[in-house]
Amino acid sequence: MPSLLVDTTPLRVSPPFRRLWLGLSVGQLGAQLTVVAVGLQVYALTSSTFAVGILGLCALVPLVVFGLYGGALVDHADRRTVALVASTLAWLVTMALAAQAWAGNERVEVLYALVALQSAAAAVNSPARSAIIPRLLDPRLMPAANALQTLGGNTAMTVGPLLGAGLVAVLDYAAVYTLDALLFTFALAALVRLPPVPPEPSADRRARVGLGSVLDGLRYLGTRPNVRMTFLVDLVAMITSMPRVLFPAVGVLYLGGQETTTGLMTASVAVGGIVAGLFSGGLAAVRWQGRIIVGAITAWGLAVAGFGWVLVSVGRTSPDHVVWWALLAAALMLAVAGAADTISAVFRQTILQTATPDHMRGRLQGVFIVVVAGGPRLGELMLGGVSTRVGEAWAAVLGGTACVVLLWFLVRAQRTFLDYDAHHPQP
Repeated sequence: MPSLLVDTTPLRVSPPFRRLWLGLSVGQLGAQLTVVAVGLQVYALTSSTFAVGILGLCALVPLVVFGLYGGALVDHADRRTVALVASTLAWLVTMALAAQAWAGNERVEVLYALVALQSAAAAVNSPARSAIIPRLLDPRLMPAANALQTLGGNTAMTVGPLLGAGLVAVLDYAAVYTLDALLFTFALAALVRLPPVPPEPSADRRARVGLGSVLDGLRYLGTRPNVRMTFLVDLVAMITSMPRVLFPAVGVLYLGGQETTTGLMTASVAVGGIVAGLFSGGLAAVRWQGRIIVGAITAWGLAVAGFGWVLVSVGRTSPDHVVWWALLAAALMLAVAGAADTISAVFRQTILQTATPDHMRGRLQGVFIVVVAGGPRLGELMLGGVSTRVGEAWAAVLGGTACVVLLWFLVRAQRTFLDYDAHHPQP
């Protein structure tokens, strides 16, 4: 049993990593409050799932632009400084969200603009933080460190949506955004206490940050098929079958419970991730990491399709009470999806961090944030649009099925990914 439980060695051997992990975990809790509150506020203003999906489009453009440029910046400047500046901007945007809610804003365009700014800050902050972690730990500890990272994030995703939906129902959106701003200070404090983390010297680095640096990173990625596949398979999963955009309507039209059900469904995904994280001790010994990623994403797609079939079974009846059997079945499917996504994320991040040289790490982490954050945003827009034509239930069924089909098409086209060997990493 001890070998199956989460490996906490990175927390014991590296105080800087321990402080960073704790601060980011608390900060992520606040961020999840805001994710739920913004979706609910947009739906309350518009009564449209598609309008909630447009949040993803508003976040996508700044995410792509600043993710790629931010990754290049991380390979040229002190990574601690870059993370601090980006985090401070994100904190100011969170306070602006609170201010608009306290002022009684009824214009959805204000929320779209603030989400875009928040996405730009996150697009720079995330590759900076991700590029810092391999400098704080021995490479052999990276699977355990990534499992701890996902455990902290999934815990935040469990508590955050429940707390956020509850605060929206009992108080208002302003209280949720204000609490997020307070919790974000823990992440800022963790970054302040880090030592400087300049990029390692490299003869290939350009003198100035610009489009050339970004293109260098993309060209490098184009020659590294296994690293490239970690991005492509995740894009397939997120674009075809990210179900989060469906949750506000599902709580009203299918399962009952409204905001509380929305929080429970979001939390169910995270609960599955927590279970996978708590029993992640054996992940460090996995050698054929590509096979685990493919199996995990297959399970994700099947679970999302199963979630859709639960909704098809209950029907779009707008119940005035919670349909408990359907809610429990849907929560189970979403928990399986969350566990599968966590396992996939651990190994995708591990391959990227261990198979990439330090002088390219920031740029590829920039691409990574574009994929892991931009993919779900595109998926929200995709499923939001599909749901307007076939309904939320069938959107989930079709999305999960498409995920599995497209995944295996990719794997057949790039067969070497299944043979990726962690003992002899080949990017």
